[in-house]
Formats: sequence, structure tokens, C-alpha cells
Amino acid sequence: MSGTKKTLAKQIDEIGGLLDSAKANIEKRVIGQSEVVEQSLVALLSGGHALLVGAPGLAKTRLVATLGTVMGLSSNRVQFTPDLMPADILGSEILDVSEDGKRGFRFLKGPIFCQLLMADEINRASPRTQSALLQAMQEHEVTIAGKTYEMAEPFHVLATQNPIEQEGTYPLPEAQLDRFLLQIDVGFPSRDTEREILLATTGFDDATADQVFQPAQLIAAQELVRRMPVGETVVEAILDLVRSARPTETSEKFIQDAIGWGPGPRAAQALMLATRARALIQGRLAPSLDDVAALAHPALIHRMALNFAAKAQGENLDQIIADLSDKALGKEAAA
Repeated sequence: MSGTKKTLAKQIDEIGGLLDSAKANIEKRVIGQSEVVEQSLVALLSGGHALLVGAPGLAKTRLVATLGTVMGLSSNRVQFTPDLMPADILGSEILDVSEDGKRGFRFLKGPIFCQLLMADEINRASPRTQSALLQAMQEHEVTIAGKTYEMAEPFHVLATQNPIEQEGTYPLPEAQLDRFLLQIDVGFPSRDTEREILLATTGFDDATADQVFQPAQLIAAQELVRRMPVGETVVEAILDLVRSARPTETSEKFIQDAIGWGPGPRAAQALMLATRARALIQGRLAPSLDDVAALAHPALIHRMALNFAAKAQGENLDQIIADLSDKALGKEAAA
């Protein structure tokens, strides 16, 4: 083993210990959602943003608040509503008078100037307000009145969305959905897990989470993720999977007939980073095909859409992604 690999292995071991502690602290407050917690950490370690989709009462808000505490990030929460304006998120210039009596404009920063922004029920705000997040999410900066302000580092947006009630909502456009590294589906707990939740959260004492990371340590972990090697087999599997989901590039007639639009190169980038991050969380030196299989759904589900005919026939995008993943990873051949 070369000196570089030894150094990388040692760093993965050190960061892995912190991640184990972070995950354990989060799961004290977010019970029975181990996969959701892992995918949320994957998004942060990849330097990206995540869209949490689930019914009300599934601890989405609790998860984001706990992540902020455990990862040591300054955080703000914005409740998105139809009357929310871009200035309510970004900030605005106000007329101010200095001590010597001179008048001038001063920029008053909005809640987006933090390290972890929770955009609660993001689809309830108008497209104009939703789009106010785009520059910050992509370039980590905000332009107000011709002047550019840089965001704090690291900067992440964790948005929530309720899939049940769609009246009075504004579905996110494809361009904004593509800015989210992962869509994390939060499902209902099992009966035993729900019993545990009832006993843990309806008494006088509620579990607390301790800070594990410093922002500088998270940045170091993100840099480590980008340095992790990726085998050619994994790279080819990612390319096969993403390209097979595009109706204009696949030879599969069913995909051509059923998919309205497919994932772009950003989906492959997301999978490349996310598989490395998952390997880091699990203490491995490099990602495997299992990581690709585990993250195919959260990386692709919001970057694809069924056309009208496929919806009318009751086709399921979840199953289509699972089938494409099986084929790209060679599981059908193995079976």
C-alpha cells in the first residue's frame, strides 16, 4: 500500500469514527429512519442539497434541525407560503442613517445566509420565490441590486415537500429539481418502530443530540469524498444506468414510449459523489456496485418524468428505476 493510500485510509478511518457518532446522535431523535439519516448525511458529505419528501408528521423538520446541531452548522428555517417573496429569503437593501447623519443603503441579510437552510414545504411558494434559491444552491452566492454576496461555507439546502396535499402548491420546475443532489423519500415507520416513537416522545424527557462535527471538519470530509478512488466497474455502471434512463439515448422501446424526460449529466455527477460518500459513511476505501444500487432511486427519481400516456396506463417510475438499475448492474444476468 502506497503512502498516499495509507494517508487516505487513515483519514477515512478518522472521519468514519465521527460519522458513526453523528449518525448515532441523529438516530436518538429521529427513530427508525436509518436509511433516511444515511442519505441525508450522504447529501451533506457530497456538498449537495436534498429534497425530503414525505407525509406530515414523519420527523422531516426534526431531522433537519438535528442535523444542524450534530454537524455544528448555523441553521435557519423558512416556512414557504404563497405570499413569501424573494426578499424574505435573500434579504433587501434598506435606507439607513449613519451616526454622522449621512444617508445610504445598507443590505440586510435574509435567512438564506446560514450554513444549513431548511426550506419547509418549498412547493407552497410561488415559482418566483422558489427560483430565488437557484443561484445560492448552484454558485453559493447571492446577487442583490447588482452586488454579489458570498454564502458561508459549507452551505446546504434541505427542503421538505408534502406529496399528499397538492392544492395551492407550485410544483418545482425541472431546473430546480436538478439542483437537489438527492430526493429522499421518508416513509411511514413499522409497527414496532412506531411503538418506540410513542414511548420515546410522549413523556417528559426528550432525547437530545450532541454536536459532533465542526464546519471545518465537514469541509474536510467533503474534500476527502472527492479524493476517494472509484473503480472502472462503478463508473461504467453509473454511465449505463443514467444513459439508459434517457428516452433519446436508450434502445429500450419501453423507455422511449414511457419517459417524457430523463436525467442529465448532473445525475451521473450526483451518483458519483453520493456513492463515494456512502462508502465513507460505511468505512470503505472505495464505492461498490451496491452503493450505486442503493442510491439509484434518490439520485434519479426527481430527474425523470413519465409522459401522459404512461401515467394513464398506471406505470410506476419507482419500478422503472429499479428495473433499469438491475439491468445496469448486471443483476439480471447474474440471476
